[in-house]
Amino acid sequence: MTQSQSGSPATPAQASVALHTGRTIGEISPLIFGGFAEHMGRCIYEGIYDPESPLSDERGLRTDVMAALRETNYRIMRYPGGNFVSGYRWTDGIGPKADRPRRRALAWRSIETNQFGPHEFMDFARELGTEPMWAVNLGTGSIQEAADLVEYMNLPTGTLYSDLRAANGQQEPYGVKYWCLGNEMDGPWQIGQMDAATYAEKAVQASKLMRWMDPSIKTIACGSSATSMPGYPDWDLTVLNHAYDQIDYFSMHHYAANPYPTVSNTERLPLDTDSYLASSIHFAEHADTLAAAIRVAKAKNRSKRDVHLCWDEWNVWYRAKGGDGDWSEAPHILEEEYNLEDALVVATWLNTFLNKADVVKIACIAQIVNVIAPLMTRRDAMFRQTIFYPLTLFSNHAAGHALAALVRAPIHDTKRYGGVSQLDVSASFDEATGRGATFLVNRSQTEPLQVTVTWENGAPQAVTHAWQMSGPDPLAGNSFEAPDAVTAQAIAAPVLDGAHATLLLPPLSFTTLLSQHPQP
Repeated sequence: MTQSQSGSPATPAQASVALHTGRTIGEISPLIFGGFAEHMGRCIYEGIYDPESPLSDERGLRTDVMAALRETNYRIMRYPGGNFVSGYRWTDGIGPKADRPRRRALAWRSIETNQFGPHEFMDFARELGTEPMWAVNLGTGSIQEAADLVEYMNLPTGTLYSDLRAANGQQEPYGVKYWCLGNEMDGPWQIGQMDAATYAEKAVQASKLMRWMDPSIKTIACGSSATSMPGYPDWDLTVLNHAYDQIDYFSMHHYAANPYPTVSNTERLPLDTDSYLASSIHFAEHADTLAAAIRVAKAKNRSKRDVHLCWDEWNVWYRAKGGDGDWSEAPHILEEEYNLEDALVVATWLNTFLNKADVVKIACIAQIVNVIAPLMTRRDAMFRQTIFYPLTLFSNHAAGHALAALVRAPIHDTKRYGGVSQLDVSASFDEATGRGATFLVNRSQTEPLQVTVTWENGAPQAVTHAWQMSGPDPLAGNSFEAPDAVTAQAIAAPVLDGAHATLLLPPLSFTTLLSQHPQP
């Protein structure tokens, strides 16, 4: 806290947040609290699946990892890639494990043993209680192979692939609803890279054939791999215009970094934490651009259908670059170590999902274990990284409708975004339960902020719970040696003064408030 000349604490800056449970943005889809498990590094092997670990069950699933994943309450899980899927033969991962082939996974220059495949993933998803979201190979794969996979997973027995599923131990259909039509097909790093028009036509034909196989499925087309791609947003407009009536969701990917990378992505710039903590300006612009592209495509197609955004890769990722597995099994690659400022950026990203709840209906953090992930394992232990805490608080407490918060707060300057509010906010209200949640990030590195939250249409019965994570060092993180150095801690909930609650937000802090409201 800043000091006055007399040495006493100076009065902190003031901010206000006005909420009205009837002033809503849109219904919050539970599927925005999703994860991503790719055959990449140690996400699958030595992550969720490790038969050699003393912490694994008889199926090879890590029990400590499963417990932590349940804490986060993931509602949907994307699988098996990512870049990996563009060279993946799904038939490699079925049948007796002793007969499954070992292959070179070209995307990450590693060896894929195929000991974890479709049946193992579905067992994992069911154990976790999460909705599976499958990506099909549109790189080296054909539209027929994609349709065959839908038959294998979803159709009752009586034909070739559904009978093969039954022969492999699963008599009843799995009923996978959500299907990604490839991955990042505009990227030169992608196996089977295509231009937008070629991809759009292949996606249309794949979606059509897959839907003929099972009309109940929902399909997701690839958007640009990143806003920095030369083709953004022309790729997105081309794909949407051509495929609009054959898809249900449109994918978007982005990874935040400090500092923001240069165009060449090779020049190393000094850290710029003020701009980094304002990254949600970029997130919101990305969502707004693609939401506008969807509206244009809907109008051009004279369509009555709605397509929504699926932000199925998002996270902080910029230190642990380089995905060369050197042709090993479960290589230790892309194992990012997260800190406090990363957790605050993740919190503002989740704020963005709520504040764009009308258009963003699926989101998957990439990834869930070891590889740019909230959880890190070794054979005998696990710890939660800093980004675990905001993800878990949002997933467990944001429900119902997102509220349009009216925020007044000091403005501070950033090099990248200019003047930005010191306070980043989202809020939710679930009419069915009367529960509200408010999520607040103080972006300042040095200045506390006294915030008054007002419920304009009447006071809640109480502010029932509060949690906060903060600290003086934006680069502080957790490790196997100090697993709880930076966590979200329960704090005293602010006392209501009529319809107002006032609390002090430390610099570099994320705070969650829960409120209970009278039910009709």
